[in-house]
Amino acid sequence: MDSCVMRTRLDGVHLVQTTDFFYPLVDDPYVQGKIAAANVLSDMYAMGVTHCDNVLMLLALSLEMSPQQRNVVTPLMIQGFNDLCREAETTVNGGQTVLNPWMIVGGVATCVARPEDYILPELAVAGDVLVLTKPLGTQVAVNAHQWLGTAGFDRIKGVISEADVRSAYRMSMHSMARLNRNAAGLMHKYKAHGATDVTGFGFLGHAINLCKNQREEVDFVVHTLPIIKGMIAVNEKFNFKLLEGFSAETSGGLLIAMPKAAATEYIKELEVVDGVQAWIVGEVVPGSRQARLADGCSFLEVCTPELG
Repeated sequence: MDSCVMRTRLDGVHLVQTTDFFYPLVDDPYVQGKIAAANVLSDMYAMGVTHCDNVLMLLALSLEMSPQQRNVVTPLMIQGFNDLCREAETTVNGGQTVLNPWMIVGGVATCVARPEDYILPELAVAGDVLVLTKPLGTQVAVNAHQWLGTAGFDRIKGVISEADVRSAYRMSMHSMARLNRNAAGLMHKYKAHGATDVTGFGFLGHAINLCKNQREEVDFVVHTLPIIKGMIAVNEKFNFKLLEGFSAETSGGLLIAMPKAAATEYIKELEVVDGVQAWIVGEVVPGSRQARLADGCSFLEVCTPELG
């Protein structure tokens, strides 16, 4: 799943480790650095781990950039990465920087943990509900913003204004740069049965992977997809498979299976500590380890905080 958990030579002490990297997707190198750090740490948070002992940064600078451009972009991206790691109460100690045809940014996160520090993503039972902690549509929002001033925007300007594209872009940046750390910590308090973070495979792709990993023979049935406002209309012009659940996300929310009785209080407390919404998006039912969108699945357009 999202992170590997390995026994060490020390009794009861395990190593939780993950790596992730991707191409830049926003035009602010400082924010891009923060998004990259959040994305790396999110794999660990999906395991319920809330403390990371060390992060390595991986950075490939594009050969297409001039030395002057690299001198501007590199310090800002590193600063953003470091700042978010400090927010997560961890530090960056090492890494690798290379030149590459395409720019790549990411890292490696490591935690020394005991079994009570993490939640294996395999304990969902029939009667649980599925909770999602961030909205979908970041890929659509980022692309719509990139199309401003190009022929691509001509295809969507009849369904969304430039102002609304910029607003959705700021919502997506705020969401992608926000840590899933509090969501992970509350998984323990409310006895969650496992989670994954929603990234490159899209919401349903990750739901399928999580469901296949369960010990019990269950299905995940999704009845609601919360989507950044305006992105449903954009998706109708350029089909990102957003409404099918397969639009890629970056640094997305945690998809958590938890007892139905705990979900409402989990969502309320997460909104208090993070200042953002989360949603009950589905249910766990007896089945054969399949995940699917319910017939009549509803699509909920949401407004979330914008990056200032």
